Amino acid sequence: MKALSSSPSVQWIEVDLEHAGQRIDNFLCAHLKGVPRSHVYRILRTGEVRRNGGRVQAQERLAAGDRIRLPPLRLAERAPGLAPPEALRARLEVRILFEDDELLALNKPAGMAVHGGSGVSLGVIEALRELRPRARTLELVHRLDRDTSGCLVIAKRRTALLALHEQFRGPGVEKVYLALLTGRWAHRRALVDAPLQKNVLVSGERVVKVAREGKPARTEFRRRECYAAATLVEARPITGRTHQIRVHAQRLGHPVAGDERYGDERANREFRRFGLGRLFLHAARLTLRHPRSGEPLRLEAPLDPELHHVLTLLPR
Repeated sequence: MKALSSSPSVQWIEVDLEHAGQRIDNFLCAHLKGVPRSHVYRILRTGEVRRNGGRVQAQERLAAGDRIRLPPLRLAERAPGLAPPEALRARLEVRILFEDDELLALNKPAGMAVHGGSGVSLGVIEALRELRPRARTLELVHRLDRDTSGCLVIAKRRTALLALHEQFRGPGVEKVYLALLTGRWAHRRALVDAPLQKNVLVSGERVVKVAREGKPARTEFRRRECYAAATLVEARPITGRTHQIRVHAQRLGHPVAGDERYGDERANREFRRFGLGRLFLHAARLTLRHPRSGEPLRLEAPLDPELHHVLTLLPR
């Protein structure tokens, strides 16, 4: 991406190969740091942004060599407290599992959204951009629920992002989660094949349910340990739907421990006696191919200490 000229009134940008194929709204939101996303969409909608001299829609994709005209913009001053505090910076730094010039893998903390928005001012991706200010591109390859911990992959180049997206759309990525289910599960292995439909409530909250008209969804569960009133399992999502593991566990009749949306409140109260104050769902392992070398890359995130401690306290 090359700035051809700029002035207090107009800026021109030439799109390079690294950003070819990207939607212009996403391109502008990444380039215009400090400009609210709502304002980016407004200048697109009103035609103040031009591509090669003509109007452009938010969903249109860029090509190498495109000339983008930006109107006069005043970048917002950084709000106090927007930058991650030192404690958070240090916490994320020690949770980096792998990093090179193409990608970064993080053991995401539970309780932290992957990106800001919907009342969240700072997510993982915004904090990482503060930690790696020289990285030209830092973009989420996939997502984890806010209450889920574990392996999260971030691309550091546009070409890596596209290559990894292609892998995640196909069967080439193996994802293994650890989940504590309520109750003793009698089976060693089961495949839940149940379509899921996502609904958004007036509050903006997402709720997913099994529905015949939903999108295909499959999850394999494998038993690891049995406790008196709980079962530790490996959950392997074959598809990647919102809240898939949680809803499929509910379908089994054994919801994930600590799940306030799809779980059993009475059982959750019992688990709190053993120190469980969050959803017991952890993305433990992710296997994929490196986007540049093509070599297998196996990422493993150790179980968080608070979850491990709960397991040591559960009666068998």
